[in-house]
Amino acid sequence: MSCSRTDYERERERKTEEIEAILRKYLPPREGMQRIIMEAMEYSLMAGGKRLRPMLMRETYLLFGGEGNLVEPFMAAMEMIHTYSLVHDDLPAMDNDEYRRGRKTTHVVYGEDMGILAGDALLNFAFETAASAFEQYPDKALLIGKALRVLAGKAGIYGMIGGQVVDVKETGHAVSREVLDFIYELKTGALIESSMMIGAILAGVSDEDVKKVERIASNVGFAFQVQDDILDVTSTSEVLGKPVHSDEKNEKSTYVTLAGLEEAGKLVETASMEAVRLLGELPGENGYLAWLIEKLIHREK
Repeated sequence: MSCSRTDYERERERKTEEIEAILRKYLPPREGMQRIIMEAMEYSLMAGGKRLRPMLMRETYLLFGGEGNLVEPFMAAMEMIHTYSLVHDDLPAMDNDEYRRGRKTTHVVYGEDMGILAGDALLNFAFETAASAFEQYPDKALLIGKALRVLAGKAGIYGMIGGQVVDVKETGHAVSREVLDFIYELKTGALIESSMMIGAILAGVSDEDVKKVERIASNVGFAFQVQDDILDVTSTSEVLGKPVHSDEKNEKSTYVTLAGLEEAGKLVETASMEAVRLLGELPGENGYLAWLIEKLIHREK
């Protein structure tokens, strides 16, 4: 029997609560002379949010028949990496935002110096957390190693950071669609790709299936970012929990400035439908995952 939208909403709430518990499980205890950094890490990581990346990771893991908790340290690590990028994004030297997810940003609460260090700490601790899987599951060392390689690569200069570099470098003047596609593929797409790829890798699938998952996630990431562009223009700070019109304030090119609202909306629809179509080619029951992808892409906040 297929689930109704209400059933899926309830399932999403339950799964989000489970992810929150996993994140708390892997946070370092607030102790020692440096405890302020643990507090800042927890403040940043537990600020709420959609938990999109760890959820996509686990759902992909389950889709391919993954069993047990092998995926959990990677789920926590992924959200730590995503959170560190937001903490640094909000800094005065970057977007200079004072609110994130409806509350004061980390650097506003703890100071700019601790904001920088909290981001650094989350990034480093993410890899400590992911690497803990070697001790927990020594018989899965090969899969863990492959997953770590993807995690590092997609977060680095050929992934998210590379996209951020070009985004910052090109701020203040118009860019071509080719440059914008590059920014979106790396800045937003890379961690979403990494999340779904790691879920597949840890489930033990073939390299071919990992590539298919990467293509699905690439479409999801593109559509997600273009929808973000749209919401920055059409939504409110109260709904989003962060400032709107920040792209305009920071003089950033987006698909809204490049193609207009209507065309941007069409691009979201095209990419999301392609993601769902490709998802349908994979084995396993994926009703919730398909619903989740569509829901997140067409979100209102």
